Amino acid sequence: MRDLGTPVLDNHLHLDAENRGIDAVTDFARAGGTHLLVVNKPSWHVREGLPADRDDFRPVFEETIRLVSAANSELRGRAWPVLGVHPALVSRLVDDADHTPAEARDLMQSGLEVAAEYAANGVAVALKTGRPHYDVSDAVWDASNAVLRRGLELGAETGVAVQLHTEATEDLTDVAGWAEDVGLPPERVVKHYSSGELAGVTKSVMSQKDYLETAADLDEPFLMETDFIDDADRPGAVMGPKTVPRRVDWLLENGHDDAVRRAHVETPEQVYGIDTEETLH
Repeated sequence: MRDLGTPVLDNHLHLDAENRGIDAVTDFARAGGTHLLVVNKPSWHVREGLPADRDDFRPVFEETIRLVSAANSELRGRAWPVLGVHPALVSRLVDDADHTPAEARDLMQSGLEVAAEYAANGVAVALKTGRPHYDVSDAVWDASNAVLRRGLELGAETGVAVQLHTEATEDLTDVAGWAEDVGLPPERVVKHYSSGELAGVTKSVMSQKDYLETAADLDEPFLMETDFIDDADRPGAVMGPKTVPRRVDWLLENGHDDAVRRAHVETPEQVYGIDTEETLH
């Protein structure tokens, strides 16, 4: 049975003031959740149209920061923002706005640079970048990898972690090498939407029981997430906000106390430098 001193962190979810917003945080807290990393929604979900310049990313980040501040009043722990650029933006810019891959690359990198301003000021604990999880042309793939690498550089420069949205894979040793090249420890790079196994960087495991069993048995650093998207057209997608607390209870019931501590205390400290025990109240 979980005691009140056990932190419960959802490492990756979204909030939208026009949808469930803080009500989703309340559900998470009532189920026993204590800490959140709130990732900004893709820019085209928050404002009309696609970004045309670097300043168009700022309102998306400011909205996330505002929601995090409101979430803090609902939690026994606290929430932190993760700010960045969704890698699928490259396709919208190229396919819908007639940008070249190079133009899309430059605009997305500028958005990451704006996010890095918040990281440098201590507001964001991580940047968000990545590459498409679907098939794209070689030119778009190369542009996307350039965006990803810029995100790693900015993480190193600002001293924060980097969350990645990538293709489905259990091997990101290539990205780990890129992180090392720019001075960012690979363990501070996190693949969101991971299964139970991953080589190269830290895994943020989707909270399915089979994935969690694998991660718990491997005795490696990991995090837990729902990727809750807070979309009225897809309620509960990808997983609902109560899922991580319920899965923590299930892990504890099955004797995985060490894994729970690893995912909710040790790994958050290693990756983000956050203390989920000290911030409980």
